Amino acid sequence: MTVAPNRSRSIAGRVAIVTGAASGMGRATARLFAEEGARVAVTDLDLTASEKVARECGADARAYALDVADKEAIAMTVAKIAEDFGGIDILVNNAGVSSFCPLDEGDAYEEVWHRALAVMLTAQKRMVRAALPYLRRSDAARIVNIASTEGLGATPGDTPYVAAKTGVTGLTRGLAVDLGPEGITVNCICPGPIRTAMTEAVPDEHKTIFAKRRTALRRYGDPEEVAHVTLSLVLPAASYITGAVIPVDGGLVARNA
Repeated sequence: MTVAPNRSRSIAGRVAIVTGAASGMGRATARLFAEEGARVAVTDLDLTASEKVARECGADARAYALDVADKEAIAMTVAKIAEDFGGIDILVNNAGVSSFCPLDEGDAYEEVWHRALAVMLTAQKRMVRAALPYLRRSDAARIVNIASTEGLGATPGDTPYVAAKTGVTGLTRGLAVDLGPEGITVNCICPGPIRTAMTEAVPDEHKTIFAKRRTALRRYGDPEEVAHVTLSLVLPAASYITGAVIPVDGGLVARNA
């Protein structure tokens, strides 16, 4: 009888990069990873906010300013993180921007389109490429890309965001196939209606109406609920899950009416 290898359900001591970690799902993920014993690189465009989250995460976390739309900044920051922590085991591509813009908004639409793809699709590819030399040295390398249920469907007036997030689901599958032979897993989470800065402007009354009409659980989700699914995917024991696109949406995709 073949004895199964010991697959740990702990990320203690693992080095994790989380982009867009100053708020929302990124902050919740960084904090949860730190609680589980990981050493966390908290990256965000806002360094002050990143430093606050790093303090919340404890002594084994460090903050880095990172504009994920800047190719050179990605290369330098990832290399610096690997130097500071002595390697990289986990990459969570979470950074995002709100990109709602009607199709007929002229030059403004073009600007929103390019920004959406730069931050939420091209940046994820660049982060993976920059981290890959270090991930290849890990015995349990994990990549999680954050997309959205907008990558599984569409809302009117939101084509830049929909295109970017749909691209993330395809990127995830492609990377999973390319990196699978090396044992590096790549998975994607598609959050639905979550209470984050992006949805903060939506009145609570409207949130309640939408959630009751569209989700099976009849409520908005919390960032921590997404973070726990991310944690599950980065465990060393999650060694046979790759190329998966997982909605964390309270049953929004599953519900027909």
